[in-house]
Amino acid sequence: MPRRTSSIAPDWWDYTTLDDELLRDAARLSAEDLFGLSRGGFRVVAYDTLEDFYLAEALEYVHAWRQATADNPVGICGPIGPTEQLPLVARLVNELELDLSNAHFWGMDEWYLDGAAADVSHPLSFERADRELCFNRIAPRLRPPEANLHFPKADPADYLAAWDQVHCAVMQGGQGEIKHWAFNDPLPRRGPWQNEPPPAADYLKLSTRVVGLHPLTLVQNARTSGGGNIAGVPRQAITVGPVQTWQAEKVSIWHAGTHDNPFGQRLTTLMISKKIVDTAVPMSLLALHPNVQFNFYRPGIGSCEAEMH
Repeated sequence: MPRRTSSIAPDWWDYTTLDDELLRDAARLSAEDLFGLSRGGFRVVAYDTLEDFYLAEALEYVHAWRQATADNPVGICGPIGPTEQLPLVARLVNELELDLSNAHFWGMDEWYLDGAAADVSHPLSFERADRELCFNRIAPRLRPPEANLHFPKADPADYLAAWDQVHCAVMQGGQGEIKHWAFNDPLPRRGPWQNEPPPAADYLKLSTRVVGLHPLTLVQNARTSGGGNIAGVPRQAITVGPVQTWQAEKVSIWHAGTHDNPFGQRLTTLMISKKIVDTAVPMSLLALHPNVQFNFYRPGIGSCEAEMH
């Protein structure tokens, strides 16, 4: 029997096609239950204040870049969402006078418009956000060379070459409402994947590429970045793939409670902890990565209790 149809977008796979028992198990988890789901290769960490949360996130950049030498260039792959850590990164680099001449940075993703990556003049440009919130705030004498900043383009050759030449100490990101990292959304329900989502082995072969975006991803980005105007959100993006994710020594996901909701935070934590892998929930594939950390802002974990407003 084919899996049931999504209650969000019938032409797509997503978490609403999972078994009801798994969804109920996730919803029942308390915040303290979440913190008990660590296992070898998967660590769950909580922060009591936003100041501590975003400072710890910023320090991942510092710890990664401090490892970089001329003979051993090291980088970090960073997200747009969350972004609150980025000005803190610049301040830390300046205060510590950290020379970033051998440090590298990969942007996780970028919008795709008219056959190319969105230009930095686009108001939603991710590269523009990285530069304005972080790199332009670093003292010029300390900044990474321009050649060490790698942003995904429609032709990803240069971007991919940097992954092969430079060690990525950590890939940092958030979690979207469709349970993705970067723009690794679940796939459309068509072709060979009409009745079942693709197996994990197939999804893990995906590299940096242009992707179509699940409708819920469009809604989320309109809510968080576009003033609610879904019509203004591009339908496609360029995203770092699982192939590059598995080249990162560590994957660190930051849950402030603003990008995904109480249920979503619980679902992926449970699936990764119990090694329940299903490509309808792309984040669950991180159960197969050897070094993953989920970071929670404790008050942002919320509750799955029904409550009318």
